[in-house]
Amino acid sequence: MTAKPEWLTISPASTEKYNDIKDSLASLGLNTVCAEAHCPNASECWGAGTATFMVLGATCTRGCRFCAVPKNANGTVVDPTEPGRLAKAIQEWNLKYVVITSVCRDDLEDQGSGHFAACINEIKRHNPHTTVEVLIPDFHGSVKCMKTLANAKPDVIGHNIETVARLSPQIRDFRASYSLSLDVLRTVKELDSAIYTKSAMMLGLGESESEVIQAMKDLRQANADFLAMGQYLSPSAHHAKVAEYIAPKKFDYLRQIAERLGFLHVASGPFVRSSYKAQEAFIEAIARRTQL
Repeated sequence: MTAKPEWLTISPASTEKYNDIKDSLASLGLNTVCAEAHCPNASECWGAGTATFMVLGATCTRGCRFCAVPKNANGTVVDPTEPGRLAKAIQEWNLKYVVITSVCRDDLEDQGSGHFAACINEIKRHNPHTTVEVLIPDFHGSVKCMKTLANAKPDVIGHNIETVARLSPQIRDFRASYSLSLDVLRTVKELDSAIYTKSAMMLGLGESESEVIQAMKDLRQANADFLAMGQYLSPSAHHAKVAEYIAPKKFDYLRQIAERLGFLHVASGPFVRSSYKAQEAFIEAIARRTQL
């Protein structure tokens, strides 16, 4: 594998809002995927009034080979006060756009879907002008779980396919699958066509260009509205290795292809993650949908 290129560096800018949010997280007992997943864009997003919170604890019940989040067959005890604390934090920080994601909770009967809905309801009750996006697990394809989410009326529901079809069994937990992820996105649209849907892929795991383009086509066939593509960076020597560093020009090229396929918004670049500039994507999608 080639050495990490010089352009694959980022210098986080410290902002007043970023520092305020970082300092208060521990006291509120809240987790952000920005911190848990080592996201390189945390400072930029928090400073712009956007944050991604991780609910249902910080321990995942699945063993995907790309993820830095701690893993265990049993997650932590679900805290019924978390939705209220989350809504309060959003109100205090005056966040205009929030993304709520979670670890997988295969150990729970409803796989955490009820807790997700409670978080959405509390946020909207205390912050009626805040846009809410959720990034959900596959819930084993349970329509009941997805209906619980859809009934809470988030503005965007995201679910990541993570990688191309060929590599999915090697990279993701055995309970996940490429086809199941497409079914999740398709089902959300069937439940409520007004909800925007979103997915993301990591590049640099050994996929070919044709496989990436096919994944884009599969996502469009599943009626996904937004797409995010970023460079995979291995969290440690124990995780899947980087097969290739994708040049920024290639990310731009792939973005153009995705846009021609009809996505309402495409974010594509080395540092892009699934919730990167989520508010910007939402605003652009509304504008483009209005023009259609």
